[in-house]
Amino acid sequence: MNEKQELIRKMLKMQKDFIAKEQQDGIDPKDYFVPESGHPLSGFRETYADIATQVVNLAHEEKGSKR
Repeated sequence: MNEKQELIRKMLKMQKDFIAKEQQDGIDPKDYFVPESGHPLSGFRETYADIATQVVNLAHEEKGSKR
């Protein structure tokens, strides 16, 4: 599996886990946007955004385009 596919797989797993948690327990917006240190969502948005950016960059490299 190439790098871009692996990153997309990680993003989909993160989405699946997030949706499962939201459906099971609900998610307080505070915990999503400003979670306390050690909270399961701590760093979630940042990590997801970083992975998404990597995917976009790899897609541009594949097509030879620029951002």
